[in-house]
Amino acid sequence: MNSAPSIQKLLDELGRLPGIGPKSAQRIAYWLLNADRETALRLAQAIVEVKETVRFCSRCFNYAEGDLCEICASPKRDAGIICVVSEPRDIPPIERTGSFSGTYHVLGGALSPMEGIGPDDLHITELLQRLASEDVREVLLATNPNVEGETTAAYLARLIKPLGISVTRLASGLPVGGDLEFADEVTLGRAIEARRVL
Repeated sequence: MNSAPSIQKLLDELGRLPGIGPKSAQRIAYWLLNADRETALRLAQAIVEVKETVRFCSRCFNYAEGDLCEICASPKRDAGIICVVSEPRDIPPIERTGSFSGTYHVLGGALSPMEGIGPDDLHITELLQRLASEDVREVLLATNPNVEGETTAAYLARLIKPLGISVTRLASGLPVGGDLEFADEVTLGRAIEARRVL
């Protein structure tokens, strides 16, 4: 690609985005260069607007444009069930299922001693404050099924169970349409442990 300073600057900035390598950065840069001015300006304005208007919900730490996110502000949500997730990006997939009508609490990460992330680095104190001040029946731990997520879920369960609140965990197992021969031992083992009566 042309090494004009402005193009190189664009390539450098695009290359900083997660999952964007040099070739992807080039493709996006070419697209922007060939797009009409209005299209490029709409993209630039959307980036500026999201940085200026989006903050964290004061209650659950999801993304919000006001003090509360749309979920916390909705009277239709069941405030008696809190689904705990690691990051705001974990909420949309759960919402798309249409199976959960409670509220959320975003930890802002997961416990990871190797990376120096301890309980004080996450929104655990705020979760415990919510449990003390709100009428919560159940906490659904929906952290990722990896070492950090499992460690975080176990830690939270130890803190919450003595409060007399039901603590549940997302079931994990085989994907629909998957073949047993391709399943790893951990996934298959969890599917066996979480088996249900038909």
